[in-house]
This record gives sequence, C-alpha cells and structure tokens, in this order.
Amino acid sequence: MVADPTGKRIILGVCGGIAAYKSAALTSRLAQSGAEVTVLMTEAATRFVTPLTFQALSARPVYSSAWQHTESHDPQHIALARSADLAVVAPCTMDCLAKLATGRCDDVVTLALSAVDRATTPVLLAPSMNAVMWNQPSTQRNLTQLREDGFEILEPGEGWQACRTSGPGRMPEPEAIAEVVAARLA
Repeated sequence: MVADPTGKRIILGVCGGIAAYKSAALTSRLAQSGAEVTVLMTEAATRFVTPLTFQALSARPVYSSAWQHTESHDPQHIALARSADLAVVAPCTMDCLAKLATGRCDDVVTLALSAVDRATTPVLLAPSMNAVMWNQPSTQRNLTQLREDGFEILEPGEGWQACRTSGPGRMPEPEAIAEVVAARLA
C-alpha cells in the first residue's frame, strides 16, 4: 500500500453479489495495514459470506442490520458515518447503485452512507455485476448521478464472470481497491 492507513477508520460496505468473497481479502489487507475496518453487510451479502468471517478478519463487530449494535448516544449509522475517514462499498451491486442514486436507504450499508459527508469523507464504490447489467442505461444513468453527487466510482474490470460469460463488470481486485483507499487517506 502506498500510504500508511494506521489508525484510520474505514467503513467497508459489502453488498450481495458473488464478489463478496473478494471483500474478505480486502478486509484482511486493510486490517493488516493498521486500519480500523468496520464492515457493514446487506442481508443478501450474508448469503455469500458470513459476518463471522469479516469479524474474524477485522477484529471488530460487523453490522448487518440498522437495528443492532446501538453503542453510542447517536443512532449507530450517524456515529459510524461521523467517525469514518473513508467509506468503500465492495462489491457495490446494481441495486446498491440505484439506491444511492435515488436516495433510498433501506439497509445498513445505504443508511450509513446517507449520513457520510462526502465533502470531507471520500466514498468509493466498486461496482460488481454482469456485463449486461453494467451496460444497462439505468446503471449508466445512476453512475453519472453518483459521480455528480460526489461518489468516486472505481471502474470495474473485464473478464470471466460467475454467469459464465466474459465482459465488463468485475469488481476490481482487492489489492487495487486497497491502493486507492491508501491514496485517498494520504
């Protein structure tokens, strides 16, 4: 990693896509570099990788519901958002992109991100979806809106996908995401 993220507080949102397994490697890499990683998972994400995996890798509680872990005087999503130095969503599904672009916050990931001040705290989105979904006009409109709203989109890679096709839409590799995170924290 380029910069030293020691002591930096990172929110890692994990959405429900097969690339969620890569987020375990990202969590490990960030934690090993000294960052304090708090993982937030959508319900769908817990179907791909369990919260226990992320808890073991981050040595921190994992949030999979907006109704759990009320540990502060502020609602949990507010406290997490205020304390974060950076937030990243990996994988960021088509559904999550649409929710963020339209201001919906009905899961713990989008709820916490709704409370992050993007003027002072970088929010990175690492999309992951099949090529057809990536190329949908609605996805492209949402990406344009999200960029205008201050989100940073990490361009997905091209290659073999779980749907047995090849094309754009693969989540960037954990090492590449970790490099961007380190650079934004510098």
